[in-house]
Amino acid sequence: MEIAAKLDEWGKGAWIVVMILGFMLFWPFGLAILAYMIWSGRMMGCRHHGWNDEMRDEWRQRRREMKEEWRARKEEWREHLRSRHAAMHEEAHRHHQAMRPSGNAAFDEYKAETLRRLEDEQAEFSEFLDNLRKSRDKAEFDQFMQGRRRDIEPEQHNTESDNGSSPN
Repeated sequence: MEIAAKLDEWGKGAWIVVMILGFMLFWPFGLAILAYMIWSGRMMGCRHHGWNDEMRDEWRQRRREMKEEWRARKEEWREHLRSRHAAMHEEAHRHHQAMRPSGNAAFDEYKAETLRRLEDEQAEFSEFLDNLRKSRDKAEFDQFMQGRRRDIEPEQHNTESDNGSSPN
């Protein structure tokens, strides 16, 4: 590794020049130099030859920490999904219970009538909101058009006065 030692003496720039030349001459050669620079730590500005045990242990520790963090997040997400599924199941169960006949015909008829009335009111309210949105949109559009007309009218007035007789 006499060449590597000489390039290390010249610095990181020498390694980059050799890598670029390698890509220009034969791209796999440049790629091999790039891989060697990354593997040996020269790409990161390290002056040592290869990874030492301390760096390897630090990297492995960080990798372990990241895996544990991802496992914890994954477990949190699974727990969230389980609780969400349980809540949805409970809601469906309550809905099913509410729709089940009680056995009392008068109460069931009252319940059906009340639900129908509430659905009608909801439909009317939705229609009311739609009309409200439409009228608000129309008012905003009308306001925009009035402002635009005011901007256009002075331009037309100026154009008409320019075409008229000139004071001489």
